Amino acid sequence: MSSTPHTTTNSGAPVASDAHSQTVGPDGPIVLHDHYLVEKLAQFNRERVPERVVHAKGGGAFGVLEVTEDVSQFTKAALFQPGARTEALARFSSVAGEQGSPDTWRDPRGFALKFYSPEGNYDLVGNNTPVFFLRDTIKFPDFIRSQKRLPGSHLRDHDMQWDFWTLSPESAHQVTWLMGDRGLPRTWRNMDGFGSHTYQWINAGGERFWVKYHFRTDQGHEFLTQADADRIAGEDADHHIRDLYDAIARGDAPSWTVHVQVMPYADAASYRFNPFDLTKVWPKGDFPLIKVGTLRLDRNPENYFAQIEQAAFEPSNFVPGIAASPDKMLLGRIFSYADAHRYRIGTNYNQLPVNAPKNEVHSYSKDGAMRFDFAAANRPVYAPNSHGGPAAEPSLVGDAGWESDGELVRAAATLHAEDDDFGQAGTMVREVLDDAARDRLVGNIAGHVGQVKNDELRQRVFAYWRSVDETLGKRVEEAVGR
Repeated sequence: MSSTPHTTTNSGAPVASDAHSQTVGPDGPIVLHDHYLVEKLAQFNRERVPERVVHAKGGGAFGVLEVTEDVSQFTKAALFQPGARTEALARFSSVAGEQGSPDTWRDPRGFALKFYSPEGNYDLVGNNTPVFFLRDTIKFPDFIRSQKRLPGSHLRDHDMQWDFWTLSPESAHQVTWLMGDRGLPRTWRNMDGFGSHTYQWINAGGERFWVKYHFRTDQGHEFLTQADADRIAGEDADHHIRDLYDAIARGDAPSWTVHVQVMPYADAASYRFNPFDLTKVWPKGDFPLIKVGTLRLDRNPENYFAQIEQAAFEPSNFVPGIAASPDKMLLGRIFSYADAHRYRIGTNYNQLPVNAPKNEVHSYSKDGAMRFDFAAANRPVYAPNSHGGPAAEPSLVGDAGWESDGELVRAAATLHAEDDDFGQAGTMVREVLDDAARDRLVGNIAGHVGQVKNDELRQRVFAYWRSVDETLGKRVEEAVGR
């Protein structure tokens, strides 16, 4: 008998043939009761799940977060205690393109992390930029649609993109990042990552702090020129996916040094701009980087679909010692991400091995499509109960809220002296970029704006960049031409 395993159906029964369907005679119709043929074709028709609406193109790897410093004065979270080693999963991605798009298009890069903490999964869903285009989540669907495709031609459209950006001046800081060198990282290994949002840390004594995360690449920050990115897009649409996979396979594990900025809780109210505004960075002169440890990626996925495509990252995954802030983009994402996973993967997506926590789950969730894990039959399915079922323990979580004025409004938070749209973008252009980087920025912007067809819109774009920096705006207008 052959040592080669025999093919089976999904229910384990042996299969008669891998090559021939069952027919009435050698040239007759195929019979419906050829179960293996029907199963094979039906499975094939369903072997994809809907791609992510945003961040569809991406790749990832597993690794470890190692805490080398002591930040316990700021948080009681187990994964950030001195010496802690926590298994992690990272997924890098582009924002606007579909799964088949080139991953070297100019775009922000997603930097999503899942930490399998002993207290439950902690997810940090960030980007390779410390800011974003918006400060209020109600505008997010509109922004993404402006970066996608026209309904008629099904083509991406520069007029649509710049129309949204120029009518949303809070986008200026992120667009400046996007049009600069950071918009085209050489590889995922050569880019920094940021939690971007402001989060809350709570220590063992109940003290609260505001925090921002920084992941600084140990491989050195490097970028592609626009010409190189365009060339690679035509040669290898999977350049970044291939680079990460190959680097880990040859033992060249990439790493990032993890830092945080910490703001005392009470300082937020009187700080010079709204510290929960996602279009702003916290100056390091005010809040220096505090080293935490190292994130290293050293294990490739064994199966891309099971472990990367079905990986579900969500900002709602907090652990004791970490909580949300009044950042409106973060608060909206806390709902939106988990809801997207329920639609895309299914109600019980957290039971998939890549998403399941390493610690025991004592949840009252029950039933739903594809549920396979369940509690003992004698355990109650409701709370409260008098039969020894799980009970909430507020002391494990602590006070994770914040004070507000309690007034229900629809308005931007403009209570700080420097809550403007263009100031930090202008500072970046004048004080952070060198002459060569400014020259590249002008060229990148001009190349992009040159594809805008509407002349009135072009004039708005030039005014947008003059608001960032007068000299930059004039140079962009001269480079584009009238």
